[in-house]
Amino acid sequence: MVQHGGQGECSEHVFQEVLHGIQEGVHIVNAQGITIFYNQAASRIDGMESTEVLGTHVLEAFPSLTEKSSTLLYVLETGERLPDTQQTFLNQKGKQITTLNRTFPVHVEGRCLGAVEISRDYTQVRELSEEVHALREQVWKKVPHKEMKACLYQFEDFLTQHPALVAEVSKARRVAHSKAPVLIIGETGTGKEIISQSIHQLGMGKKKPFIVQNCAAIPSSLLESLLFGTEKGAFTGAEDRAGLFELADGGTLFLDEIHAMPIDLQAKLLRVLEDSFLRRVGSSKLRSVDVRVIAAINEDPWLAVETGKFRKDLFYRLHVVSIHLLPLRKRKEDLQLLTNYFLGNLSRQYSISSLSLSVEVEMLFRQYDWPGNVRELRNVLEGAVHFIESNCIELRHLSRHMTKHSTHAFQRSTTVSLVDRLAQYESEMITQAMIQAEGKVSRAAEALQVPRQTLQYKLRKLGIQR
Repeated sequence: MVQHGGQGECSEHVFQEVLHGIQEGVHIVNAQGITIFYNQAASRIDGMESTEVLGTHVLEAFPSLTEKSSTLLYVLETGERLPDTQQTFLNQKGKQITTLNRTFPVHVEGRCLGAVEISRDYTQVRELSEEVHALREQVWKKVPHKEMKACLYQFEDFLTQHPALVAEVSKARRVAHSKAPVLIIGETGTGKEIISQSIHQLGMGKKKPFIVQNCAAIPSSLLESLLFGTEKGAFTGAEDRAGLFELADGGTLFLDEIHAMPIDLQAKLLRVLEDSFLRRVGSSKLRSVDVRVIAAINEDPWLAVETGKFRKDLFYRLHVVSIHLLPLRKRKEDLQLLTNYFLGNLSRQYSISSLSLSVEVEMLFRQYDWPGNVRELRNVLEGAVHFIESNCIELRHLSRHMTKHSTHAFQRSTTVSLVDRLAQYESEMITQAMIQAEGKVSRAAEALQVPRQTLQYKLRKLGIQR
């Protein structure tokens, strides 16, 4: 790193200033494993003074590491790059540190002159992950199954009158009695967890655990040990601990946002699905598991495969049965049903009788696209209830982003003629009545209080399928 001459010394000074200014830790060793650069961020992350590390061999500065467990020494030995590798060690003060490292060798004219390691602090993330994992173990050991079962959703909790969704729910009911993997496809807030819990409740493993893990909610470096468990000695501080697969043995493991799982970990998941065996991190022992996996994805799975986020072989393994959940903007006939359901719950929760919506709010709800889907509808209604003076939710009680949209919705609505608006409303009413009457014209005509022949004419005119 040292260059002769004023310009070279100036360049080196600027280079070191840059490395000291970044947030990631930078640790550089020469070919013998002696530290030649150690920036301020690395000092902060490792809890070590630079004087304790500079000019010292890696194993002398970090005695809890070995030639095998040190990522820097591994790279010097093999000449291979190590991307995003978790390393846990004890510093000289006895504090356990966990870092996520990217380590690579430095080659000049075919000779390895040293290695560079860029690290991020994962100590708190690891500790939090272990606390959550330990809490899960305690919950499943202590909470009676009857109490746990009462917390889960059932198919009756998934409300819809949309023919396509009714068919998807029926499909989910039929597959619940098998142990086939299921892939649930739907945007955020469409009810993927309700369907997954319902499948579990109706399945053969209903007396066993139902465990949920969002694959995007935890760093990829920790996800493997969380799923498959750890063996004592796998890394410094590692204990014998069962992963989520073992905790869910006999039951169901729901993996949400499956496409957020790292590709290499997707390959390990595929092997577990194929063989029903797993290895804990740091162990050579195979452990048998009997777990039904239900996965969910909130984007087009084919696109995720094409872009390399979702392994094609894992997709086909999970795609044994697929359940497609429509977004709320494509099932507006469910809007009234869901609104009435949530208003009923809120009436009981806040002791407000006969909660209702103003005409303006109803119009806004029909115009709005609901990007957050059913979850957004529920949250909008609950938020509004806190500001009402009587029992009617008005535009002024809604959040700002909703009222902002109401202006655009009104502008759009005033550009449509009265005849077109009435025809649209008539079509919605007839469609709703036909759904509730299960396609029977006589029953729908009776509910609408019109002659049967009139309704038949309207169905043909408006192009509504029976």
